[in-house]
Parts: sequence; structure tokens; C-alpha cells
Amino acid sequence: MDSVSVVSAALAVCGAAAAALFSYWQQRRLRSWEQRTYMDRYGASLVWAAYDLQTRLYNILHGHVLDRETSRGSGFLTSFLTRGTDREAEFVRRSTVFVLAEYLGWVEILRRDVQFLDLGTSRLNSQVTLQISRIGSSLSKIDAASSELRLFRAQQRAVGELMIHPDGEPGRRRCLGYAEFCAKLDQDAAFAGWFGVLLADVDRLAADTAPAVARLQVVQQQLVELIDLLDPKRIRLPQFRLTFDRATHRIR
Repeated sequence: MDSVSVVSAALAVCGAAAAALFSYWQQRRLRSWEQRTYMDRYGASLVWAAYDLQTRLYNILHGHVLDRETSRGSGFLTSFLTRGTDREAEFVRRSTVFVLAEYLGWVEILRRDVQFLDLGTSRLNSQVTLQISRIGSSLSKIDAASSELRLFRAQQRAVGELMIHPDGEPGRRRCLGYAEFCAKLDQDAAFAGWFGVLLADVDRLAADTAPAVARLQVVQQQLVELIDLLDPKRIRLPQFRLTFDRATHRIR
């Protein structure tokens, strides 16, 4: 083979290698862009779901404080579930379970559509992943004093799966809305079967919140920490954050 042929062959090999490398780089860039797009879209929904859940837990916990200090009035569960109308009680019961289920739905959507959380830096990525895992552990924690709103890991995933709207597709998934959730509770016995215990848990919390306070405080605080990770500049959510002081059991 003459020198011209050798050079031509070498150039051809180099060209093919460069083309393969460029194609690989494009695919990785596209995948990264898709993941960022998913996180921009889904991350905002997860923030709101976490906020709604932590707000409901705050209302339950703060209501427990109010119920102990009867001169200041009645707490959330006492006012609407114990002393409220049947319609108010059913709304509180279902909406409490809904905000928990919706949060788990968005976590499951992220698990399905984003193989890893690419949020710009590996440190933030690991922090968010770890925080979601911590919340899952707290929700599944076995506590001799309380089992209200407890779901083991497999149950969390099952509830999350049930909350994903069937018409969605990767990159465009969404959770069931509250009206859709209530309709399925009324019309789908298999669906409702997953939520019966949780609905009864809300009644048990209304009857006696105290045994569950320690567990729910941890979950509420961890949700606030997740919100701060996903929305550090507090662009999407109100600036006011609700947390409990573990030492005093009071709001701060």
C-alpha cells in the first residue's frame, strides 16, 4: 500500500471516529437537555406537592397545640373533622390523603422519567435524591406509638403509580387531580382499596393526635428541607416556611 493510500485510510478512520464521537456527544447532550427539561417541569410540580403535604401536616400538628391550649380555640382536625359538618369532615379526610398520594405520585413520576436527578451539580443531585429517600424512610418508619399515615416503601410506590394519570407519556406525565381522585375513590373499588386505611388514619389522628406528633414532625420538617433544595431562591413558593421546634413543640 502506497503512502497516499495509507494517509487516505487513516483519514477515513479518523473521520469515522470523529463522527462517532460527535454523535455520542450529541446524544449525551440531548439526554441531558431532556432530563433538565423533565426536572424543570416535574421539579416545579414536586415542589408544590411537597408544599401542600407539609402544609397539611403543619395544620394537623399546629392544631394539636391549639387543642391542648383550649383557650385559644380548636385545631384543624377538631374544627373540621370532629366538630364540622359531614361534608367538611369528608373533605378533610379525603384531601389529607390526596396531598400525601399526590406527593408520592410526583416522586414516582421522577423515578420513571428521570433516571437520575441532573440539577446542575452532582452535589445538589445527591442532596435531593437523599432527601427524597429520607422522607420515604420516615413515612415507612415503624413506631410503637403510632402508625397513622404510615406507608412502607412498596406501598409508597404503589400509591404513586395509582396517582399517575393514565393518559401521560414520558416528559408529559401528570398526577390525578383532586376531583379525579375523589371520583376514582367512589367508582373504582380496587383503587379505593389502597386508601381505606389512610382515610381511617385521618379519623384516628382527629381522635388523638399526640402519639403521631413526633413522627409527623419529622416528615414535615424533611419536606420543608426538600422544598428549600428544589426552590432555594423561593421563586415558586411563598417565602414563609412552616417548621416545628423539636425542643418546644411550637411553631417557629
